[in-house]
Amino acid sequence: MSHDHSVLIAQFREALTQQRYNPAAVHNYCRNADYFLRDLAERKIALEAVTPTEVSNYLRLAVRQFRKRHGRAPARYWVSIPRAGIHGLLRLALKRWPPEPATSDAGELLCREVCDQYQTWLREERGLAVASIDALMWEARYFCAWYIARSDTPSFMNLGIRDVDSYFEIRASGLRRKSLKDVAERLRSLMRHLHRTGRTAADLAPQIIAPMLYAYESIPSTLSSDQITTILKSAQKDRSPMGLRDYAILQLLSTYGLRVGEITHLRLDDIDWRAETLHVRHSKTGAHSLLPLMEPVGEALISYLQHGRPKTDAREIFIRSRAPYRRMAGIYSEVLRRMEAAGVRPSGKRGPHIFRHARAVSLLRASVSRKVIGDVLGHRSTEATIPYLKLATEDLRAIALEIPGQEVRS
Repeated sequence: MSHDHSVLIAQFREALTQQRYNPAAVHNYCRNADYFLRDLAERKIALEAVTPTEVSNYLRLAVRQFRKRHGRAPARYWVSIPRAGIHGLLRLALKRWPPEPATSDAGELLCREVCDQYQTWLREERGLAVASIDALMWEARYFCAWYIARSDTPSFMNLGIRDVDSYFEIRASGLRRKSLKDVAERLRSLMRHLHRTGRTAADLAPQIIAPMLYAYESIPSTLSSDQITTILKSAQKDRSPMGLRDYAILQLLSTYGLRVGEITHLRLDDIDWRAETLHVRHSKTGAHSLLPLMEPVGEALISYLQHGRPKTDAREIFIRSRAPYRRMAGIYSEVLRRMEAAGVRPSGKRGPHIFRHARAVSLLRASVSRKVIGDVLGHRSTEATIPYLKLATEDLRAIALEIPGQEVRS
C-alpha cells in the first residue's frame, strides 16, 4: 500500500474515533477500507475514478474470498460491514459520494440542469426550509424525468396542461385529497420556475387545480390522558440508554406538545437549570418561547444526560444511539415503538403530533384561553388553535341540545 493510502487510512481511523464509533467497528471499517485500497492499487484504478459499480464488484469479490477462506457463505448481513467501511472512506476522501451517474443523454442532462437551478432558486432566493426544499425537489425530479421520457425532444417548451393532467392521473392512485393538494402545490411551484427561466411558453401554474379542502373539515387524531399515562409508565421501565432518551422525549411531547423539529433541535444551552426554564425555537413559525421546566421533564432529562446520552461534541440534547453520534433526524419510529410496546393503538394517525393534539385538549378542558394555548404551542395566531377545539368532543356533548322529535303513540 502506498504512503498516501496509509495516510488516508489513518485519517479515516481518526475520523471514526472522533465520531465515537465502537473500537471494534473502527477496526473492521479501516481493515476493509485498506483491503479495498489495495485492490484498487493492484488494478491501477485511481481513487477519484471509483464508481458505485467498482464498489459492487469488489464486494462480490469479498464474498467469494470469504467462502474460499471459511468454506461457507458469510452471514446474511455480513457484506454491510465492508460496504460501510468503503463508503465511509470514499465520503472522507472524495467531495461527493456516491457521485452522480455520468450520462450523455440530452434529456437526462436537461433534467439535472433544470433541477439544479430550481434547487438553487428555492434555497437562495425563496429561502425555504430544508424539509420543504426536499419535498419540492422530489416532485420536480419525478415530474421532469416522467415528462422528458415521453417527449420527442429534450425540451419543456411544448409542455401543456394536458401533460400535467396525465401526470396527475399517475400520481393520484392511492393518494388522499390532502396529498393530492400537496402535489398540485409542488407542481405550481415548478411550473412558475420553468416559465420564469423561459423553459415554457406559458405559465401553467394558474391552470393547475387542486382538490378543495375545507377549513376544519377533519378531526385530528389524539390520545386520552389514560393512554398517555400508560405510554409513559411503559417507557419509564426501560432503563437502557435508548429507553432513557425515549422517555425524556415522551415527557417533552406530553407536557409541552412540542413539534418533532423543536425536540430534535433542542440544545444543551436551551436548559437553564437554575431558573428552571426551557428555551424552545418553534420550527414552523420561527418564534421563540421560554417555558417553565416542569419537574417530570427535568428529571427525565437529567437521567438521560447522566446515564443515557453518548459522549459527543454535538450540542443537541437528543443523540442517535449508534455512531456516528449526531443529532437525531426524527423521532417518529421511536415514538411509534413506545406506543406499540405500551399496547396503545389510537385510531387515525399515530405519530408524535398526536401528543401535541392531546396537550391542546387538556389545556382547553382546563379553561385556558386560546391565546395562552397558542403561545404554548408556538402558534402565530389564535386561528391556528381553532382546529384543536374539535378534539374536545366530550365537552361538546355535555352542552349539546336535544333535538325534539315527533312523539310516537302506541
